[in-house]
Amino acid sequence: MDLAFTPEELAFRDEIRTWVQSNLPADISQKVHAAMRLTRDDMQSWAKILGKKGWLGWGWPEQFGGPGWNAIQKHLFEEECALAGAPRVIPFGPVMVAPVIMAFGNAEQQKRFLPGIASGEVWWSQGYSEPGSGSDLASLKTRAERVGDKYIVNGQKTWTTLGQYGEWIFCLVRTSNEGKPQTGISFLLIDMKTPGITVRPIKLLDGECEVNEVWFDNVEVPAENLIGEENKGWNYAKHLLAHERTNIADVNRAKRELERLKRIAKTEGVYDDLRFRDEIAKLEVDIVALEMLVLRVLSAEKSGKNSLDIAGLLKIKGSEIQQRYAELMMLAAGPYSLPFIFEAMDADWQGDFPGDNVSNAPLAANYFNMRKTTIYGGSNEVQRNIVAQTVLG
Repeated sequence: MDLAFTPEELAFRDEIRTWVQSNLPADISQKVHAAMRLTRDDMQSWAKILGKKGWLGWGWPEQFGGPGWNAIQKHLFEEECALAGAPRVIPFGPVMVAPVIMAFGNAEQQKRFLPGIASGEVWWSQGYSEPGSGSDLASLKTRAERVGDKYIVNGQKTWTTLGQYGEWIFCLVRTSNEGKPQTGISFLLIDMKTPGITVRPIKLLDGECEVNEVWFDNVEVPAENLIGEENKGWNYAKHLLAHERTNIADVNRAKRELERLKRIAKTEGVYDDLRFRDEIAKLEVDIVALEMLVLRVLSAEKSGKNSLDIAGLLKIKGSEIQQRYAELMMLAAGPYSLPFIFEAMDADWQGDFPGDNVSNAPLAANYFNMRKTTIYGGSNEVQRNIVAQTVLG
């Protein structure tokens, strides 16, 4: 196993870096580096820029309109985007549902749905979790009853990230109560403009509505929107979750946020505190170790081996690292991490913050938000059990 990049891969990195620097809007990059609030237009404008280049589906094979990059090229692309301050691509369309449609959808579904995902024109949401059915997803209760050429959907999904912007949603629904809970689940694609769908934003501590409740009241969904076979949705969900957990690791964003942590610590005068710098050093060691693990996975993929069996391990370490850098940033800024005044931040007002580092705010809000990372995508406790079974035997 050779973890060094080849000359061709380094040239590819330079090509990506040059393109991103030339095409990423400066105002959006500045917002990302300073952890400012991103609007829907900010996120989707970058998605459309990537879509026009044919890179929004950067992990897609050429037969579906992707660039056909190998695992190393995909990693280098993600790293250069993150370091440049590009918004993180909303994963629900290009990273999560698209691979399911490619693997299990029919030709008509692929022709119908993939182009809108690849271009960034269509915003997708994820309908998995329910009240009482999060980590134990197989216990979901949202019901889809087949009536002629339609399904009638009733129930509720919750914690739907950015669901207020959603135009389509992919949902796990219960179509049978026979046998094990996992065997009665199906995978439906639902137009969120369909009558009977209600989206209710959930306001969080920082005043944002990042997550939502989505209600289905006798929603009619064409049977042609069923992916694969009825009652086989759990198999498709596992395929999707493997991609989600690898995406959650997000080592490239961790490298960018590590540099931001150092800037904040220097601005606040705590970087010279040896104990605090020890904590930064330990975090940096863990990020490097995570990157080495990711590169090992990519090396295995490059040689044709299946590496998704350790997706849970990437998720565990990546999510814990995200929580640690969020906590250290808040500790570095102290009381200055607390304020979160939308109008002031949008106006680039720095108030009583020392120096010129507006990125000190809103660190407390980010800290609280990051507490979720060890829960979503399958809780870390569950992931440790999976790793024990599949990796350790």
